Amino acid sequence: MDTFGNKNNSNRQILHLDLDTFFISVERLMNPKLKNKTVMIGGFSDRSVVSSCSYETRRFGVHAGMPMKMARHLCSDAIILRGDMDNYSKYSKLVTEIINEKAPLFEKASIDEFYVDLTGMDHFFGTQKWSKELHSTIVKESGLPISFGLSTNKTTSKITTNEAKPGMLSVSENHVLPFIQPLSIKKIPGVGHKAFRTFRQMGIYTIKNLSEIPIQTIEYSFGKTGINLWKKSNGIDNSPIVQYREQKSISTERTFDKDSTNFKHMLEIVVLMVEKLSFDLRKQNKLTSVVSVKIRYSNFDTHTLQKKIPSTSFDHHITEVAKELFVKIYNRRLSVRLIGVKFNKLVRGPQQLQLFDPKANLTKLYNELDFLKTKFGNKTIRKAIA
Repeated sequence: MDTFGNKNNSNRQILHLDLDTFFISVERLMNPKLKNKTVMIGGFSDRSVVSSCSYETRRFGVHAGMPMKMARHLCSDAIILRGDMDNYSKYSKLVTEIINEKAPLFEKASIDEFYVDLTGMDHFFGTQKWSKELHSTIVKESGLPISFGLSTNKTTSKITTNEAKPGMLSVSENHVLPFIQPLSIKKIPGVGHKAFRTFRQMGIYTIKNLSEIPIQTIEYSFGKTGINLWKKSNGIDNSPIVQYREQKSISTERTFDKDSTNFKHMLEIVVLMVEKLSFDLRKQNKLTSVVSVKIRYSNFDTHTLQKKIPSTSFDHHITEVAKELFVKIYNRRLSVRLIGVKFNKLVRGPQQLQLFDPKANLTKLYNELDFLKTKFGNKTIRKAIA
């Protein structure tokens, strides 16, 4: 039992699955000539960053998130691809369906990452055997490589997977601390670059170092986040598996108290709707690839128009599309009762997809804006409307 009285549930069996270099693997399915080649996915400009890279490029020091200019310098012979999110989403959906058919309870954490709760299965069917059979089924039916880690909670299973890549590994309850604690502190999910630098300044290099620090000290420096990281360093993570349910769309509507003919005002509302929905998407780690706009006139005639776009959660992309759709279906001779905006065909994985944007600094900008909105309310900062 830890300092805060939370007992780790030692009976849990959590499987973590991670599709290896997912984007690269899909590209290789489409083009087998890319197999064993140095491949990077991302933008072509110097300002873009690497979204994904093959294991072959990593030998040159290339990694995801690295500026493309630096990556090209390290691995000048690498094949650079823009990427196809629609194709990646299709294969992600295929793997999701395979897991859904076989798993008692699972969570889809991102486009290429899953957690499965196998607690209690040992009484009927060995969890390691079941996990290996699921692994074989996914590889056979999708053609994609996938790694897994099996352990007592989400944190240790994810760490186990990362250490196993590419491959499979299980860590039992008695071996959790001996396994994770010699590892670098940055191996804990949730420890970003900023936290890692702070830990280093505090003399904390390994997971064991963190586990031995008084929790009050960690709480003082990091707040609630620090408490959670300290628990993870001690092998404690009671976070549940969130049952996966495919959300098809997200939308918002506005019914006017009085029917409106103010075109400029309505266009402003459309922009604000897009901004709100895009913020909601990013909070949920999702993107949209279809945008639709709806207008209901005073006579209750309703018109809707949609457009397919490259998958994104950036409202500066979506706004122009929504405005274009609104202008196309707006009839100036009629007053408007209701307007609405809807995002369809949602997929997970915004961080990876944001890296496709040639203006890589926009990712940082959106992260900062979202942080302020989360802390002070989503009306804290709004874009100017021309």
